[in-house]
Amino acid sequence: MGACGRGYGTMTKTNCFRLLCIFLMTGALGAPALAQQSKLRLEQAVAAALEHNPARKLAAANLADADAGYRLSQTMLFPQISFSEGVTRSNDPVFVFGTKLRQQIFNNSDFGLNTLNRPTPINNVTTGFTGHWTAFDSWSTQLKIKRASLLKRSSAKSSDRSTQEVIYSVISAYESVLIAEREVEVANHSVETAQALYNLSRNRVNAGLTVESDALSAQVNLAARQQELIQAQGAVRSAWAALEAAVGSELPSRPEALEPLAERAFIVSPITDELSIALKSRPDLASLALQISAQQTAVKVAKADFGPRVDAFGSWQINRQSFVGDGGNNWAAGAELRIDLLPFSKLERLQMEKAALLRAQAGDEAARNLVRVEVSRAYYDCQSAAKSIEVARASRAQAAESLRILRTRYDAGLVIITELLRAEDAKRQSEKLYWQAVYRNAVSYAALRLATGTLNQIEVVNFQ
Repeated sequence: MGACGRGYGTMTKTNCFRLLCIFLMTGALGAPALAQQSKLRLEQAVAAALEHNPARKLAAANLADADAGYRLSQTMLFPQISFSEGVTRSNDPVFVFGTKLRQQIFNNSDFGLNTLNRPTPINNVTTGFTGHWTAFDSWSTQLKIKRASLLKRSSAKSSDRSTQEVIYSVISAYESVLIAEREVEVANHSVETAQALYNLSRNRVNAGLTVESDALSAQVNLAARQQELIQAQGAVRSAWAALEAAVGSELPSRPEALEPLAERAFIVSPITDELSIALKSRPDLASLALQISAQQTAVKVAKADFGPRVDAFGSWQINRQSFVGDGGNNWAAGAELRIDLLPFSKLERLQMEKAALLRAQAGDEAARNLVRVEVSRAYYDCQSAAKSIEVARASRAQAAESLRILRTRYDAGLVIITELLRAEDAKRQSEKLYWQAVYRNAVSYAALRLATGTLNQIEVVNFQ
């Protein structure tokens, strides 16, 4: 603080120059940072997909539906109370007699035979409340609530699996764009090399050092490389469209704004551990297990329907001749015990629920077997891709050295152009195989994480 205090207000030319240098250096360093920020990183694409992808919206709708079903099941615990108001006019003898009693306007003159047989039409405006409550249903309602809760949790697990599938689709599409960009780079380099070879062979023909066929061969090779470049550029556009489809919206960036494809090393556990993780972590397996529990509860609900049921009910009503004015009111309350003595339909329903349980258990077993196959396939694909990188890396270096030697020999007139073109094609193929191995390594690892049920947004960082 003391040193800063002494220097304050005494700005020299040297200090100004230093500050200017710092400012320029900061700007120079900041420019790449800003350029880097403009790149579309994989985690940004995944975050956008989780917000816009239709599969995520569908999963959210299914989850909301299951949640509403759970809340609906809970409403069966509450009594049902309704309000009604109506108006009726009639000269039916029984209706008139009863209405006057309910309106409390009955008198001695209403006992006359003529009045009883041919009454004057009367209005009856009724306002009433009715209530009904299931006091006991052999715990059927509680079991239905439990089943709805299990289905809600199952839907949440299915939503988690949908999230993993969306993340995988974005990773696969993103890496497809990266490999397509690398193949464009390889094709560009091949065109440049082919152009240089053509120029070299043309110069040698003009100098009388070789025949015209060498130049023609180089020209044919150049045309082939140009065609490959056109195809590679089209593949980039197709891969970008697939990425936008996986994200669920148009992307503001361009394919060139993505992080370049690079070789990465992934940590993979032994196959037995990966299988164990999958059987414990897969959300879809957890969803199926919850569905089995829900179906077991449905069997209990079907059994509970054989038990006794006790319902309570009540009503209150006011009857009057018009919407305004006095009238009579009455109420009623009671309880009812019901036992089904011939439950043939309930027996069949119980058999249907048991069959549905067997179907759910068989589906769970089949799903577990399929998971084992998926994990094994993804695991060995991942292992194969990792080893392919090592082979492709060595082949790439060997092809580059071979091309260098043959080009030197061709310059010296020791080999014909066919051998040089063959070496150039081997170099191009080795370059493509290397980047394809890098691409397969990333995608196969993502497939393994998807198969084990451990693919999430945190795991995405490993692909950067």
